[in-house]
Amino acid sequence: MNQLPEYVNDVPNISGNETELEHVVARGREQTLFTQRGGINFGAIRSATAIALHQHQPLIPAGGGDLRTADLISNLQYMMHNQHIGDNYNAPTFVWCYKRIGEFIPQLIGEGKSPRCMLEYSGTLLHGLRKMGEHHVIDALKTITCNPEYNWAAEWLGMPWGHAVAPSTPVQDYRLHVRAFQHHFAAIFGWEALERVRGFSPSEMALPNHPDVAYEFVKTLVDCGFQWVLIQEHSVQQVSNGHHPERPHIPHRLVCTNSKGETASIIAIIKTQGSDTKLVAQMQPWYEAQGLSRVELAGKSIPPLVTQIADGENGGVMMNEFPSKFMEVVRNSSGSDSPMMNASEYLEHLFAMGIKESDFPAIQPIFHDRIWARLQPGDGPEKLAQVIAELKQEDGRFHMEGGSWTNDLSWVRGYDNLLGPMEAASSLFNEKVLRPGIATDHPSYRNALFHLMASQTSCYRYWGQGLWTDYGREICQRSIDIVNHDFS
Repeated sequence: MNQLPEYVNDVPNISGNETELEHVVARGREQTLFTQRGGINFGAIRSATAIALHQHQPLIPAGGGDLRTADLISNLQYMMHNQHIGDNYNAPTFVWCYKRIGEFIPQLIGEGKSPRCMLEYSGTLLHGLRKMGEHHVIDALKTITCNPEYNWAAEWLGMPWGHAVAPSTPVQDYRLHVRAFQHHFAAIFGWEALERVRGFSPSEMALPNHPDVAYEFVKTLVDCGFQWVLIQEHSVQQVSNGHHPERPHIPHRLVCTNSKGETASIIAIIKTQGSDTKLVAQMQPWYEAQGLSRVELAGKSIPPLVTQIADGENGGVMMNEFPSKFMEVVRNSSGSDSPMMNASEYLEHLFAMGIKESDFPAIQPIFHDRIWARLQPGDGPEKLAQVIAELKQEDGRFHMEGGSWTNDLSWVRGYDNLLGPMEAASSLFNEKVLRPGIATDHPSYRNALFHLMASQTSCYRYWGQGLWTDYGREICQRSIDIVNHDFS
């Protein structure tokens, strides 16, 4: 199978090989990839710990003095060149943070230890590192991704290429983000590495809770070949009683039904506790796991899995304390009855025991119990809209804006001046590119998609107003201009 070029006409390789990609992902799902290498006696351990590092930098029009003509560069590059401004002096440390897991894992395995870490890097970050010339970072990541001596310890997670938030990104665009990440990842690390990407991490842990959007979110992940998704604990409820998950340390089954009566489901690994990077930086999930013992599921005894994700570079604790703490915990946990594991490895062990996906407790996005108390699947989108409006009027706390780690922040409300241009760019791309069926390997398709996805990064919503909004609006306009020029 031919290796994909990483760039095509100076644009990241984010589309054009969808058929081949589907075959690779399907082949990976059929294989046992992790359990034979991990060396863990699953029947003897009490508990396990999984951590993930989230790494992201947006692209911004800051490569020049005029916003309208400035090159689209990584925010990290801007920080590097302007270290006298604010916290930009952290830029060199950030670069090391993106690289260091690629150094830690070989060192620990060389010591005879058994490290584990799940990795989530946005497409905009990987592209930005390349364009900055920070090739040593990619090379270090390739070592733990492609070298069989180490790749059993590092599990990559899929994500939307441009770090788009699912609740407020048009569903057809979100699917493009997911596929684009798979393309770009395969172009950097190879087809064989893509076979091992089974889990998915939604940006900002943002799970749509509008039934129709939630259904499309899950269906996108299933259609793109993902086996499981990482979910924030307080963004879901048990289907059986509407409570938050009562056993968050075992896998669940995220079930989403839309207003037409269609249902999609996927395995959910629950991220517990809060969003504080100190949790991972100080390896607190492992200490939590020390107090847990095996539990029963489907008549079998299994070890609980404590799972947590955090930014891999933000905050002094993560920048400074994580390296020594990670090393310490890996050394202490290796060969113990509470080891570190990655989520796909954990699931492979469960399935080898005869446990099935249908054995996992069913969960759904928050507030779905209140909707389905008044709505029958199949009643249609108009009836759904009516029920949602009634519930909002009755209870100001009811919302359909998704749940995420920023539980007090809406990813929809209050950003009309930015969502307007985003929606315009998306609508135009849909009208002039997707509907006419422009070939996905067409250079103009790839360039327009690149700008569309770059404009949909969560950063432009998270910061709300000011320069970041201006950045987002400018990239949206560039996407619009490209489509109008190339597909008129």
